[in-house]
Amino acid sequence: MQKKCSCGVMMTIKLRTVIYSGKVEIDNVPIFSCIACSRSEVIPEVKPDLTGLIAQLGAEPSKGTLLFNECNEWADLLVEAKLNKNLPNSQEVQVLIEQRINMLLDIYILAQGLNDEVWIAEINKRLQQLSGKSLYT
Repeated sequence: MQKKCSCGVMMTIKLRTVIYSGKVEIDNVPIFSCIACSRSEVIPEVKPDLTGLIAQLGAEPSKGTLLFNECNEWADLLVEAKLNKNLPNSQEVQVLIEQRINMLLDIYILAQGLNDEVWIAEINKRLQQLSGKSLYT
């Protein structure tokens, strides 16, 4: 799980804490990090959800801590993988993605059977997060 930095060194994915407005800690945000020049950037696949979360917090947020992996499937997959070992390689991530999509589809069928529109919408959002671009550039 790497990307080439503008300095030429390969960046790796890490889970970091992003501090918003000096008050809110957002834990488990996947970022690309360069050990050579210390450049960091949020991975593109999670950036829309992170900016949406920050927008929800508003200009004057209350002090607190949030877990980003609770609102983003990529982050949740990486947190789960890290609990088992270090961040996985590209083949392992592909297997994790397929397993998560299958699990979400099973849950989707259950939600449809219960006619739970809110749950269906949440599962659709989670599936869309995984069905977009890959974590690899």
